[in-house]
Amino acid sequence: MRLKLVGTDGAQSFELREGPPLVVGRAPNSDIPIFDPTISRRHAEVECGDDGFAIRDLGSSNGTYVNGERVTHRALAPGDVLTFGKVSFRVTEAPDLPPPPPRTSPAHATPDTGPRPSGTIRRQLSASGTRGLLSSRLRGPDITASPTDDASQDERRLALLVEIAKGLSGAVDINSLLDKIATYVFQIFDADRVAINLLGDTGEMVPKISRDRRGTEAGRTVPQSIARKVIQEKVAVLTDNAPEDERFGGQSILLQSVRSAMCAPLLGTDHEVQGVLYVDNQAATHQFGDEDLDFLVAFSGIGGVAIENSKFGERIRKEALVRSNFERYFAPSLAARIASSPDAVRLGGDKRAIAVLFSDIRGFTALSESMNPDDMATLLSEYFTEMVDCVFRHGGTLDKFMGDAVMAQWGAPIAAEDDADRAMTAALDMMHGLDELNKKWRAAGKPALQIGIGLNYGEAFAGNIGSERRLEFTVIGDAVNTASRLCSAADGGEILLTDEMRRALRHPPKLKERAPMELKGKAQPVPVYSVVRK
Repeated sequence: MRLKLVGTDGAQSFELREGPPLVVGRAPNSDIPIFDPTISRRHAEVECGDDGFAIRDLGSSNGTYVNGERVTHRALAPGDVLTFGKVSFRVTEAPDLPPPPPRTSPAHATPDTGPRPSGTIRRQLSASGTRGLLSSRLRGPDITASPTDDASQDERRLALLVEIAKGLSGAVDINSLLDKIATYVFQIFDADRVAINLLGDTGEMVPKISRDRRGTEAGRTVPQSIARKVIQEKVAVLTDNAPEDERFGGQSILLQSVRSAMCAPLLGTDHEVQGVLYVDNQAATHQFGDEDLDFLVAFSGIGGVAIENSKFGERIRKEALVRSNFERYFAPSLAARIASSPDAVRLGGDKRAIAVLFSDIRGFTALSESMNPDDMATLLSEYFTEMVDCVFRHGGTLDKFMGDAVMAQWGAPIAAEDDADRAMTAALDMMHGLDELNKKWRAAGKPALQIGIGLNYGEAFAGNIGSERRLEFTVIGDAVNTASRLCSAADGGEILLTDEMRRALRHPPKLKERAPMELKGKAQPVPVYSVVRK
């Protein structure tokens, strides 16, 4: 006796036959794949032996039930209701397969001159073959006519290919593109189901679409034996009676009740397989003909290139997003170099010599208490914009804002021989830029700002710190802390720098030595210099 599992919603059915146990689960490679969040990856298995059929739960999270009772092992009989998680099937007897009906040729096809070996056709698919098929058909004189009889089915389909190419070119992302491909398939073929699998980054098959003619998810994958042949040999296949086809011995064909089926590789411009396009009919054998396979080859060629272009476009959009994010912290020229590096975003970092700049506003707390919040926000936006422009203008990296303070550094992730000079020039530019802002603000009756700046040069850890979900590129270490403390010690309008920074400068400005300062974390007073501004 043969049994069949039929979904209570009618969307899924699986045939059970004697042989090895059949694994039921959410994993795509399950013998009975059921894509539902209440199903475990390995949920249960159906034992198919001489004594009949039985179900065994495999330690699933949401349980296996027979007629509403949770079970670990139970024999199955016709009429039982078998539930995995929240997905239910009715156990029914499967009728014996009738012999295949004689082949009837479509009106538009050349009559068969004899039976096909094993009831199948296999077509090698190459770029030249696909282009030849399209170009020869497209040269037909009546492609734009309005055909009314069966003899002009070719012309209608070729005209549809032109519309398909236009339609697929307008898809904005890979998901909408695959949805369009599935929709077109049902317009073209008398199919019960369409499925699309794409190749993942490591070469594994990733199910993307599995849909029946009603538009509901079919919950079944492309039979592995068919997909494997199509991908490995880059051929399109047509099978008239899949269960009897000696090339395809996989259990998935029997379980999914496949009768007539076609499958073609989705090839990109360089013959690189993007995935497979699969259509089948579960009710009848000999459902698809030679012309159907020809059309599927042409259609899959268009679809494969469209998928490749969509992936390329998505990669460009991601790179643009990465670059725009980098440009918030790095000078544009530096951001472009970082975005093009495959190691730009990763955990970890290294030690390197950097020049560090800290600046903050003097008397900011008192100022914020006396100003309207909106006016303060406008003032700070103008101030920070000018300060960041100064940093970027001299090739620096904006590390972060800390309240009213700005932290920037030169030397990471890409170092230059004049990093110290760039940092010093940026500091002078920041002071000059603030002077110009103060002139404008005083004329508008707004308060003027004063800042102090601290500069240091030394070794620090530089890299992406955080988690895989949120990274922050920063520098940490004693060199950074010293620059911060010098900034705090600077008077309004003053630029202080360490002796290490002074010695790193190739073209130092006029400096004045100040008395060594005692800074937190330092055992000895630190030699300090002040920039003499003209």
